[in-house]
Amino acid sequence: MIICKTNEEVELMRKSALLVSSTLTEVAKILKPGITSLSLDNMIGEYVKDHKAIPSFLNYNGYPFNSCISVNDVVVHGFPNKKELKEGDIISIDIGVILNGWHGDHAYTFAIGDPGKDVWQLILVTKQSLYKGIEKAIVGNRVGDISFAIQEHTEKYGYGVVRELVGHGLGKNLHEEPQVPNYGRRGTGPKLKDGMVLAIEPMINLGTKDVFTEKDGWTVRTKDGKPSVHFEHNVCVRKNKADILSDYTPIEAAEKENVNLYISF
Repeated sequence: MIICKTNEEVELMRKSALLVSSTLTEVAKILKPGITSLSLDNMIGEYVKDHKAIPSFLNYNGYPFNSCISVNDVVVHGFPNKKELKEGDIISIDIGVILNGWHGDHAYTFAIGDPGKDVWQLILVTKQSLYKGIEKAIVGNRVGDISFAIQEHTEKYGYGVVRELVGHGLGKNLHEEPQVPNYGRRGTGPKLKDGMVLAIEPMINLGTKDVFTEKDGWTVRTKDGKPSVHFEHNVCVRKNKADILSDYTPIEAAEKENVNLYISF
């Protein structure tokens, strides 16, 4: 069942989403070679709790960490660990919080140092595709319009659009209906209604679309070992223009201030 939110509920969800944005901003300030994803996860957990919220992912279906930190060829659900990050790594950080009973859930991909022209283009195009999808999240459209916009933009570069993992509705539960694939046909799927809140999240591979899950039951990698990029926003469907509840602006500002992160102007 698809649950549309009231205006008051959307504003509560905005607070949850903005806490995720704030947490990702703190991550952007400290990312550098030599840091471990486990230390980042510990910081994320402390920051969320200090702001009177609960990490959504911790113990969700048995997931043992506060966040998902996916490096290079890991698509999503990467386990934080003690391995040091290095120059040229790309890191997708996906964070969820529960604040006042409502979930916020979004992700951002960072580059430590220069990942190379091909990978940097993948990062830029994946982020662009997220906004292409958001443009279609308006009343009267269908989920397939979002899906098609993301697929069309990324596949023209020859990238692989992951099929096994999709975006989703968001609210009192971390995963609600409808599912929001990053591939599909225009004019198909559930009709978009005012007050629907979606987590739109393109997961795009430099090579093949094919992925596999490791023995831990969580970590998803590209089959060809090539890098993957993941961006995610929380979006409320509205007439004429979608309302983006999360905010990349402070993350991008912190990214530009951090000399260890690669920014192409």
